[in-house]
Amino acid sequence: MNWVERDLKVIWHPYTQMQTAAPPIPIVQGEGALLFDDQGNTYLDAVSSWWVNIHGHANPYIAEKVSEQLKTLEHVIFAGFTHPTAIKLAEGLLEILPNNQQKVFYSDNGSTAVEVALKMCMQFWSNQGKPRTKIVALHNAYHGDTFGAMSVSARSAFTASFDPYLFEVEFIDLPNEENLESIKQQVSSIKTEVSCFIFEPLVQGSAGMLMYEAKYLNELMAYCRQEGILTIADEVMTGFGRTGKRFACNHLQEKPDLMCFSKGLTGGTMPLGITTCTNKIYEAFLSDDKHKTLFHGHSFTANPVACAAALASLELFLQTKTMENIDRICNRHQLFADKNSMNPKLKEIRQTGTILAMEFNVATGTSYFSNLRDRLYQFFLNKQIILRPLGNIIYFLTPYCITDLQLDQLYAAVENALETF
Repeated sequence: MNWVERDLKVIWHPYTQMQTAAPPIPIVQGEGALLFDDQGNTYLDAVSSWWVNIHGHANPYIAEKVSEQLKTLEHVIFAGFTHPTAIKLAEGLLEILPNNQQKVFYSDNGSTAVEVALKMCMQFWSNQGKPRTKIVALHNAYHGDTFGAMSVSARSAFTASFDPYLFEVEFIDLPNEENLESIKQQVSSIKTEVSCFIFEPLVQGSAGMLMYEAKYLNELMAYCRQEGILTIADEVMTGFGRTGKRFACNHLQEKPDLMCFSKGLTGGTMPLGITTCTNKIYEAFLSDDKHKTLFHGHSFTANPVACAAALASLELFLQTKTMENIDRICNRHQLFADKNSMNPKLKEIRQTGTILAMEFNVATGTSYFSNLRDRLYQFFLNKQIILRPLGNIIYFLTPYCITDLQLDQLYAAVENALETF
């Protein structure tokens, strides 16, 4: 049997209707922005394989550091023990985050980083004998697929089978000049019950790369702080340069109380999640009463190999060359967006930093299940480009090592699609 036959015999793929989906493509090698299949075909990975490979595939520096760590210490229980790589990573990350972030809690992916943040906020209040049971989140949000993360995400086809089991959340619109005051009133009516406000800063990724202005989010965060509501910035997707700055929160004057990271954290090498928080939150769990402990953990918490990958990725991220590449991609995306801004086949072009989204005009409106999605996906795949449209919306989240020639290839394919569809 070949790789496809062997796969289909034993594997259930994510977000895939296995009865109707095309057979998966076996990828056997990666290098930079490219992936290679078992037939020798080359693909340009324009979505960084679900937004994770910020430095490209099989980065030699990360591989070297992972190899060194594997030969030194592969894992150790993180309750009652620690290890140098976890300490160095926490120190390095806190050094470049907003200065109110003082403590690092390790988990293993984006959903669990969000779960940890939610549990920290809810127990923060209950530890003080002031339980607050409501959470505020944004309409169209996506924060992950575990139950807490689903609860603070938009109700949709993704959650429909589980809706009866999700806890109640107060959803608000993306803040703008027209609705900001009414949003404040909505929050004000329940403020004594609200433990936290969770948000994807500036860009709602899975919703279709929906973008909103920093100044209105900043004002809403300031209002939450005034009312004693904790704020959680879910930077699982936006972190590590995606918005043109190191973190999306660098576009804000207000600082969140908690932040969540994964995806680009390890440069896509392996799973790792991090939740950071202020000392104020951390200190609410310090007590002679063991019942006030944060009872959360994972077998692979702070896995040394994953931490080594993240530390190497962080070192690469902080290099001058990486920020130059981020600026180059931002500028080239802007030029391409300007060139196509009046195309009647596009409802809208949106850009924040290295994230560029193009929404096709379709009679049925925006939908994850738009029939155009599969046609666009296959169109680009035939051109050996990996794009994963969100319904009728195509977007780019490329590795930062993508070359100008590869960007030209991507732009040319999109213009061809605009002529074709």
